[in-house]
Amino acid sequence: MKSEIIKSLSNNFEDHSRTTENGIEFWFARDLQHLLGYTEWRNFNLVITKAKTACEVTDNLIADHFVDVNKTIAMPKGASKEIPDMMLTRYACYLIAQNGDPRKEAIAFAQNYFAMQTRKYEVVAKRIDEWERLQARQKLTLSEKELSELIYERTGNDRNFGTIRSKGDRALFNRTTQQMKNQLGVPKGRALADFLPTITIKAKDFATEITVFNTKEKGLHSEQQISREHITNNKGVRDILLQRGIKPEELPPEEDIKKLERRVNSESKKIGKNPDKLN
Repeated sequence: MKSEIIKSLSNNFEDHSRTTENGIEFWFARDLQHLLGYTEWRNFNLVITKAKTACEVTDNLIADHFVDVNKTIAMPKGASKEIPDMMLTRYACYLIAQNGDPRKEAIAFAQNYFAMQTRKYEVVAKRIDEWERLQARQKLTLSEKELSELIYERTGNDRNFGTIRSKGDRALFNRTTQQMKNQLGVPKGRALADFLPTITIKAKDFATEITVFNTKEKGLHSEQQISREHITNNKGVRDILLQRGIKPEELPPEEDIKKLERRVNSESKKIGKNPDKLN
């Protein structure tokens, strides 16, 4: 189902691409606006402005990638009027997607679609999966940071977070954190989450979010109280996974998240070095 959705999105973006006389692929901004889910031109224009700034930062000329044009549209009773539009290179579209509203579903697709030099949807799908895993890991880091600060605020002990997180892992995986590290071949000194698949990272994050919420709502103040809450939440998330036929402790390890992050960042830097130009 996911591959079908991505193939559909890929076809939709391809249908709106055009080519200049000298063979440079481009998109009209008005078309991209709707492809990315923006209903108001003025809001989308703010994103374009940010993208232009990013273009300058990478030492590329704005005029090479953002070309102002006018478009004639039909009006009621046979009238017509001209509205501002813009021709955008693939690189310009990429920068716009990078500066777009991350809450919009089409943005994640576009960020990766325009980042790839090939337009095979299978490659785009793989890139999106990697991007989703990176985002999930970053989100878990933020959730655990919030929980750590909350635990220290409530208990006054900066070691309690490690204890509570370990108890949560035991509840989620039915194994200790170290047992899971040994099983997945996690190097010494590295976090277990850096080698977990996306579904498990999100599971840990969900349980952590609930613990943060209930610690505040229920006024929990001791290590024992917060531990019980975190264990309960991780067991609950585990039950959901098991009901769907997923045993988190049996999922194979994924690529080192730090290695993945370096590769994605490297690809992003390469995109800005020699992008195609409209003129």
